Amino acid sequence: MRLGVECTPMPLPRGDPRGHSPILTFVPEPTPEPVPPEARDAILAWYASRGRTLPFRDTSDPYAILVSEAMAQQTQAARAGEAWTRFMARFPTVESLAEAPPADVLRAWQGLGYNRRAINLQRAARIIVDKHRGAVPSDLASLEALPGVGPYTARAVAALAFGMPVGAVDTNVRRVLGRVLADDAGAMDAAMLQRVADASVPADRPGFWTHALMDVGATLCHPRRPACEACPARPWCRYATAERVTPGGATAGAPGGVVGRPAGGRAVRGSLPRFTSTSRWLRGRIVERLRAAPNGDWVAIAGPIGDHDQAAVDAALEALARDGLVVLETTNHTAPIGEASRGEPPGPDRSKPAPRRARLPT
Repeated sequence: MRLGVECTPMPLPRGDPRGHSPILTFVPEPTPEPVPPEARDAILAWYASRGRTLPFRDTSDPYAILVSEAMAQQTQAARAGEAWTRFMARFPTVESLAEAPPADVLRAWQGLGYNRRAINLQRAARIIVDKHRGAVPSDLASLEALPGVGPYTARAVAALAFGMPVGAVDTNVRRVLGRVLADDAGAMDAAMLQRVADASVPADRPGFWTHALMDVGATLCHPRRPACEACPARPWCRYATAERVTPGGATAGAPGGVVGRPAGGRAVRGSLPRFTSTSRWLRGRIVERLRAAPNGDWVAIAGPIGDHDQAAVDAALEALARDGLVVLETTNHTAPIGEASRGEPPGPDRSKPAPRRARLPT
């Protein structure tokens, strides 16, 4: 929204020296036009000859597509493709996934990270079996009601599996559409962008278009140094054809990236903490330890683990348990630090709580 000034004056009470006062109103920004048909055709032709070959792109099975989209969240497509092939061999149907022990699902998810996605995928499979008679629902509301399925995943499944003309908007697609239509990846809010994405989908090829737009974003329209010179949408792209002001004051186009500001208009973030110091890294290490144990076996998770002391390890275990990724033993044990001298009772500092014991859910 932008603040506008209405031209029609509003009369004030008789005798008021201010005369007339303008009426302040909120005027909505106009919605950008969808991707021009010529640009859309150029993107589709580019994808037909240069799109990425990924194993899950050869299937039309809604369950297999749902699995692939769950894996592709926050995971590189090539790595997700390799894991998808193994996972589908282990759980070829939604029923097999729904009935499996959660520990087996977590082991099959190894290497993908963000293990909560595996648990959510199995929860979704169980709902599909129980409420939808084993068939992945085709409407957006039912898809978004599944655990782990948000607006993007629901629309990707709808377009790829059921041919629904809806736009699946992830980070890559947001960047492509924002730059092509508005010169900036952040120029449109989520609602406006979704309207534009939906209006840009070719009714006869929604799945093909979904993959094409994703590939342009992943392989050409990079966040910081986009390869505009190779992009099929360049002739119609406001970002690629705009002039930029260089640090010296001159102007230049943007054939291969922005001159004078980071591509995409985003501020450069400061240094990030080391990955090994994050709770995500710690959670992953704990799950890895539990994956190596036989089903049902309790494993003592002692700290420190990397940079994380026992308190941090215990907090991570509690969080993992809340997410359904591990089961914690309820009994607290006490482990001796050392032997007391003969006839001398141990003091309170001679013992400490034993490490929490955990296992994967069965």
